[in-house]
Amino acid sequence: MNRPATDVFATQAMQYIPRLRRYARALTGDASAADDLVQDTLERALVKQSLWREGTDLRAWLFTVMHNVFVNQIRSSAASRTVPIDDAIANLPQPQSADRLEIRDLDTALQALPEEQRTVLLLVGLEQMTYAETAQVLDVPIGTVMSRLSRGRERLRRLMRGLPDAVSLKVVK
Repeated sequence: MNRPATDVFATQAMQYIPRLRRYARALTGDASAADDLVQDTLERALVKQSLWREGTDLRAWLFTVMHNVFVNQIRSSAASRTVPIDDAIANLPQPQSADRLEIRDLDTALQALPEEQRTVLLLVGLEQMTYAETAQVLDVPIGTVMSRLSRGRERLRRLMRGLPDAVSLKVVK
């Protein structure tokens, strides 16, 4: 018996929910907002499933949908709000107090990055996407992914060490 295409698509998409949730939590910094983002993403994906080409990477397509939904939400909100991910930290196994502080510092530093750099860092570092997959998700050239990743990593290192942002301006004549 053939199942309707929507059922097959939904079944395939469901396997990526944990990864979508993890990425959404890292993007939003809030468990509740992340769950809402995942729900909005899956809803949009089901409505727009005809745009996905079978045989292509469904994971990358879902992350593209999530990225677009997230950007649209930021644009439509009057003021962007960042909330620490204390809820996520509370759900982790209880590390030593020094580890907990490092996790909190990392979250604070990630949230301080520009959205473009944070997004690339999360897709490459957390979701282990390739540069090509990340470029596809964000609809930017691979070179842009590489430069954002490089600048984001450097800025994150400086923030984690408590150093000021290095501003290097080039004098153009």
